[in-house]
Amino acid sequence: MGFSDRVLGKKNVNGAPHIESVSPELALAGGEVRIAGSGLRPQPWQRPRVQFGEVEGGIVVSADSFVIARVPEGANSGSVVVATDGHVSNAHTVKVAVPIAENLHPVTNPALDNQGNIYATFSGSRGQQVPVAIFKIDTNYTVKPFVANMMNATAIAFDRQGQMYVSSRFDGAVYRVAPNGTMTTYAEGMGVATGIAFDRNQNLYVGDRSGTIFKIGLDQQVFVFATLEPSVSAYHLAFGPQGDLFVTGSTTSSFDCVHRIDPQGTVHTFFRGLGRPQGLAFDSLANLYVAASLSGKRGIVKITPEGKASLEVAGHGLVGLAFAPGRSVILATTDAVHHLSWNIPGLPLLPE
Repeated sequence: MGFSDRVLGKKNVNGAPHIESVSPELALAGGEVRIAGSGLRPQPWQRPRVQFGEVEGGIVVSADSFVIARVPEGANSGSVVVATDGHVSNAHTVKVAVPIAENLHPVTNPALDNQGNIYATFSGSRGQQVPVAIFKIDTNYTVKPFVANMMNATAIAFDRQGQMYVSSRFDGAVYRVAPNGTMTTYAEGMGVATGIAFDRNQNLYVGDRSGTIFKIGLDQQVFVFATLEPSVSAYHLAFGPQGDLFVTGSTTSSFDCVHRIDPQGTVHTFFRGLGRPQGLAFDSLANLYVAASLSGKRGIVKITPEGKASLEVAGHGLVGLAFAPGRSVILATTDAVHHLSWNIPGLPLLPE
């Protein structure tokens, strides 16, 4: 094989590009997908065209056997094809998330109530007073102000009765929020309070990013449940199907882990190898999904119960997710929330 063949790769003998797979098959606009196949490079030193429906995507890297393409703004779920030298490949389906609310500032998972309404924060920078701290997005995707006068609203969780609780990383408190948006203090004195989650016995757990996981009993007494390495941003909490608490917290490392804390408060390493892990959630088969980077690629990472990781959704700026009715998922980025049809049911947050 000559030098030019080594550089350009083996050409498809019939000149027609062919797609074998696209990975991941789920993405946000701006996310990067890898298209594998054959004959994907056109004439020497030219680039192929990748069409997401009617919109052309950007090319990051191209070779005969693969193309890395960026999902363009305006792309919808549908077919992706590669065109080279007047030939068009077979089509492959890619699902693209749809923005449903913008001009927000979530810093972790969105939350859903038992009617399917979505709640997301405008958290703001530390100490920033914003006009609206939490927005409510109804089932018609109408966005309405819900909570005002809360500084740095961070994480949202609902108890089994449908009562909302919200942490504030500004004052280290957790607030109980009534259906009309008024709030009362539920617990305080928890450092930089970030992620929150309920266990099956209705105890509330709060992550102080300074290095402590607090447990709040039904009598509102606060205990230290576990200690971890401090996080540079936040702790994010979710309970697994066996009752263990799973925690992420970005550090200065690019090789962060997901912690598993058993009911006795003993900390275990469940998985290591994520970049800036943030919000997390489980599906009904006990697979864990984390907003993080894996091998330098940002999106939603799936981790099986056996600890095998793969990038399932491509997208930049993702900070969290929440499974929604109808086998769909709500994805939060740093400034918006998105809806993605995904044939995966989520694990109930509060099992009976």
